[in-house]
Amino acid sequence: MPDAEARLFTGIFSARTAATHFTSLRNDLDWQEATISIFGRQVKSPRMSSWYGDAPYTYSSLTWPARPWPPALSEIKAQVESLAGTSFNGVLANLYRDGLDSMGWHADDEPELGPDPVIASVVFGADRRFVFRRKGDTAEKIEVPLGNGDVLIMGPGTQRRWQHGVPKTAKPVGERINLTFRRII
Repeated sequence: MPDAEARLFTGIFSARTAATHFTSLRNDLDWQEATISIFGRQVKSPRMSSWYGDAPYTYSSLTWPARPWPPALSEIKAQVESLAGTSFNGVLANLYRDGLDSMGWHADDEPELGPDPVIASVVFGADRRFVFRRKGDTAEKIEVPLGNGDVLIMGPGTQRRWQHGVPKTAKPVGERINLTFRRII
């Protein structure tokens, strides 16, 4: 991407390992349909979420408390840290149950992430469209196909200059878990 560092690593987790992680995370994480603030309105989140990490995390008027790392997340975190070349102390897990579950346009630019955070996104389950658009220029879009076992490292410039989202789709799609590792400062 121009003026931002984003690196896609496909198939980092084998299909078998990804399926094992998906089942473990789907069954063991504390999935919640949170209420979030969008343009001043309180609405149900269009996906299930869960937070694990060494510090609390706040976004969209929602605060997740610090919570111990389950073994599966610790294992995945170690692999992603090695790939990203940085350490993370929290992960926001999102469960997309079908094509109607989505993530609207946003940047992970909360103050507690620092001025230019590195975010590592890991996918287990169904393929979905992941789209970037430049802040201030909604016509410029870049689509990244994210599939089972893929890792996307969003580095310097990405959150500062771009927004991203997972749009709804009318196509039949299976469940998808996305883990976004980050560092709270």
